[in-house]
Amino acid sequence: MSHNQALSTEEEIASASPSVTRGGPVSPTRSRLRPLGPDEIAIDGGFWGERQSLNAEVILQHCETWMGRIGWIANFDRVTDGTIGGRHSGIEFVDSEIYKLLEAMAWELARQPDTTLEARYRALVARVAAAQDDDGYLHTSFGHAGQPARYSNIEWGHELYCFGHLIQAAVARIRGGFPDDQIVQVARRVADHVYSEFGPDGRVAVCGHPEIEVALAELARATGDGRYLEMARLFVERRGHGMLATTILFGHEYFQDDVPVRDATVLRGHAVRALYLASGALDVATETDDRQLVNAVKLQWQNAVSRRTYITGGMGSHHQDEAFGDDYELPADRAYSETCAGIASVMLSWRLLLETGESAYADLIERTLLNNILASPRADGRAFYYTNTLQQRTEGTEPSEDELSERAEASLRAPWFEVSCCPTNVARTLASVGLYFATADEQGVQLHQYGDYRVDTMLPDGRSVRLRVRSGYPFEGDVQVTILEAVEATIRLRIPAWARSECTVTVGGVTSAAEGTEIAISRLFEVGETLELHLPMRPRFVHPHPRIDAARGCVAVERGPMVLVLESTDLPAGSSTELAEIRLDRELRISPTGAFVSLDLRTEIERNWPYFATVTAPASLRVTRVETELVPYFSWANRGPSTMRVWIPSATGSAALIP
Repeated sequence: MSHNQALSTEEEIASASPSVTRGGPVSPTRSRLRPLGPDEIAIDGGFWGERQSLNAEVILQHCETWMGRIGWIANFDRVTDGTIGGRHSGIEFVDSEIYKLLEAMAWELARQPDTTLEARYRALVARVAAAQDDDGYLHTSFGHAGQPARYSNIEWGHELYCFGHLIQAAVARIRGGFPDDQIVQVARRVADHVYSEFGPDGRVAVCGHPEIEVALAELARATGDGRYLEMARLFVERRGHGMLATTILFGHEYFQDDVPVRDATVLRGHAVRALYLASGALDVATETDDRQLVNAVKLQWQNAVSRRTYITGGMGSHHQDEAFGDDYELPADRAYSETCAGIASVMLSWRLLLETGESAYADLIERTLLNNILASPRADGRAFYYTNTLQQRTEGTEPSEDELSERAEASLRAPWFEVSCCPTNVARTLASVGLYFATADEQGVQLHQYGDYRVDTMLPDGRSVRLRVRSGYPFEGDVQVTILEAVEATIRLRIPAWARSECTVTVGGVTSAAEGTEIAISRLFEVGETLELHLPMRPRFVHPHPRIDAARGCVAVERGPMVLVLESTDLPAGSSTELAEIRLDRELRISPTGAFVSLDLRTEIERNWPYFATVTAPASLRVTRVETELVPYFSWANRGPSTMRVWIPSATGSAALIP
């Protein structure tokens, strides 16, 4: 429907948002595909099972311990006892990190109940709840004796942003089967306060950092209260009219306050803000059947992915303003590519996948999860990257395990940051990652991501679909789907974009080539029957778009869904760690997790001027041929200080082909 036809009254929106208590982080009341809830899908081993276990056993406790140690959790206690004035710990939006941790705990408890974690969770919720004001307002940086007044810094204060993460924590608890939990009561009071303060009869304003839009829309879906969707819609429609005062060089684009959401054609400005806003706009558009707004968000995604996204799925090339650069401005060694932007990208792509059913969105989710996001946590789960460069020129130093780091200055993963949004974001994403793997519709189920997991869901007409997925993915390309209960249905398996030329499927013992973006198998499935997807895992060269100046003359290597890197740790002893004079030859062979390549190590004889005319012979070179292994990007820098590059100069001066 058009903007003018969009639902606007509280009664109309309430009727469009019946109570929903199941589903994952996103659960539209109307969409092409239906997400599965924690009671319908569960990772039970393999690659992703290892990461969920690491999250449950290490990362959650790591985050809680650090926030307790540096006083971020105690801020709530100081509000409760009236001593917060002049004693607040951390930057003004640290409340949001506690809320993201609570969301991670809620998803983990829904995935795998644990009495010890449940007790920690409830104790932390109680400390938060005790700090809530009588009118529902809840923030530790504003509104109390000795602090700035509420909403006195709407551009930078992040109050509504923090509320959004609190609300998302409550939605996770609802979806986990606890609709009356204390955190839900707290969040609803916060949402009621926001509606009273900023709703149709309140002040006309928006938060400098979008986030509350997705939260309010999801709370409306989870509770059936249409006021929350109306509030989300108002926040979306208000943005883009220059409402936020700006004294920074980046202008209104930084806040996405330069162009109305429905008129924008590409994601721009601060990357995390842009992606959160687009996600919230799509939530509103989906619930109100606003096709103009849906199409606007789809166009923004398409243009950003085709022109402003790194090969790892990372988004945001500017350090100074944490922003998207111009089209094709994707320098490897200056990539910001924030972990939180990758997570926000998955949030948006998932919503678009549910809305349209198109595999391109699942393709980007796979790329971003396995490369950009998984590069953040260290193998032991006790340190993280805030930003994710694609080229490390110097080895750098290991940060202290006991000190805060600057968010983008750590040359290796750091245990905690002064702005530590990424560790808690990683925690909530890993706790809920299985909920992005499959969906259902009236005909059957759709498998979008591969690993080890089970699906047990019921279709609208009462048919039960129960199946088990097994795979050595992402290192191995064979995926086996076993039927656990006889059913007549359609099972769809995504064919990743990188595999479409060589993918095969085996059904009933017959193997055939698979074409297109997915395989749809419709039949009466018997118990024990298997479907097998065979994806090619041999490594391949990837060429940059010719307009990406920073990667011209280079190639990258991918294997399956993984981007590979050349890390100095894998070079022969005595080789240069700067990787400055390395050229990639044509040879490319598979290894257990990556690829073996032949390299020319070139040592240039010193010259007094770094340029030469084409008529002048270049300086002599000493060339050494070596073979080394390329490893998955997500695993780099887990073996001590190193240098690294994704884009490697080609020995032929142009992109090479696999022999």
